[in-house]
Amino acid sequence: MDRQMVLEEIDELNKEGQKVLSTKWTEEMGVYTFVEEEIYYSWRTKTLTFLKMFLPEEHEYVKTFSELRDSDFTNAQICVQTLGNVKSYLEKGYISLEEKKEIDVDGVLERIFSRFYKVARQLRDRYNNKPTLEIEDEYDVQDLLHALLQLYFDDIRAEEWTPSYAGKCARVDFLLKNEKIVIEVKKTRRGLDDKELGDQLIIDVDRYKVHPDCERLVCFVYDPEGRIGNPNGIMADLNKQHEGFATVYIYPNM
Repeated sequence: MDRQMVLEEIDELNKEGQKVLSTKWTEEMGVYTFVEEEIYYSWRTKTLTFLKMFLPEEHEYVKTFSELRDSDFTNAQICVQTLGNVKSYLEKGYISLEEKKEIDVDGVLERIFSRFYKVARQLRDRYNNKPTLEIEDEYDVQDLLHALLQLYFDDIRAEEWTPSYAGKCARVDFLLKNEKIVIEVKKTRRGLDDKELGDQLIIDVDRYKVHPDCERLVCFVYDPEGRIGNPNGIMADLNKQHEGFATVYIYPNM
């Protein structure tokens, strides 16, 4: 959106907001003050629609306009002040009008998974032997992965409950809410061989297919000790078997 046009529209909306405030009236008891309901609703709806053109639904300014529905004078004042704050932040560059480019989700996830081992190794090499995060189990993998996902994704739900499957509920490691992707994390260990991995994935696929926010399942298998003998072959077989819903990544790929 053109910045100057947005600022000009805000000026017009601000003028209309001042007209709304000029309709102030006090009820008979002299306690509560209001503005003309119809005029306020019309202006508030128009302004809210405009703000949503360049601000996300969860932005505090949008939430303010969404929540202040009643036509009391204080609500109208707050909305007019909020609109002024929007203009100020636009002028200072605190609010960007550049459209967010859609990221290559699959490319980003593969980049994170493929370099996860390098990040974990770098964390071990700290100055003066300061405390660090040692990747010893799946919970450690989840902690580091959660931090890396924050670089690219806005809404990451950790430890979400899945709906009941076969009479049991289970926790999702991560749900990328906006992308509708569930990420399941596994760390290889003694006993987690190729067959066991395949069996677990079958259970995961069946479980997550009933999750209302899951359109795809991504399984990250962290294998720092190289316990899986043919990771490329396993990935190809599992991805073909569950094509269209589940994708498996095994790294480091030794």
